[in-house]
Amino acid sequence: MRGHNGRQGGAGSRRNLLKLMGGAGIAAGTGSFAGIAQASVAPLPEAKPEIPDFLSLETRELVLEHRHTGERLTAAYFDNGAYVPDALEAIKFLMRDIRNGQEIAIDPTMLDILKVVHSRLGTTAPIGIVSAYRSPETNNALLAQGAGVAKNSYHLHGQAVDIRMDDRTSSEIYRVALNLAAGGAGHYPRSNFVHIDSGPVRTW
Repeated sequence: MRGHNGRQGGAGSRRNLLKLMGGAGIAAGTGSFAGIAQASVAPLPEAKPEIPDFLSLETRELVLEHRHTGERLTAAYFDNGAYVPDALEAIKFLMRDIRNGQEIAIDPTMLDILKVVHSRLGTTAPIGIVSAYRSPETNNALLAQGAGVAKNSYHLHGQAVDIRMDDRTSSEIYRVALNLAAGGAGHYPRSNFVHIDSGPVRTW
């Protein structure tokens, strides 16, 4: 299985996710991409196989809580058929590299993936951010320390986030991400988080 390095697939992933949102894939609870094999993992009992409510509404909202800074944000990042610049800016700040304060635009497709995963888990708990944007300086420092990060991680491009939730195990979150098959999904049970990105579909 391939790890979460590389940068390809941004615009294509966005188009594919929109197809997933508008098609029967979510209704079936499995996710669907034309020409891409899906992960064959049984859905969780807690997961909602029906179309998440937000997809039938004009507004998409995320509640995010950074586990290192304690910052919490409720952001309606999509409204009236378009992404909301002010909300994206707020998310950009929350998901900054906390080691040096550097920021980068966060891929809206990744936010949509987070929204669907959260909706399918059937939880009202905030999405706990363990790590989001990682600047080149931070990534290189972690590489030098042998921290096991990818040289060209999607974290470098605002396309990846590591998450946990208080009322769901990392295994539960990972299983839902696998079923969605809408990007990269990695499970780190010892550290209790799940990596999600908007790159090509792959798992580890």
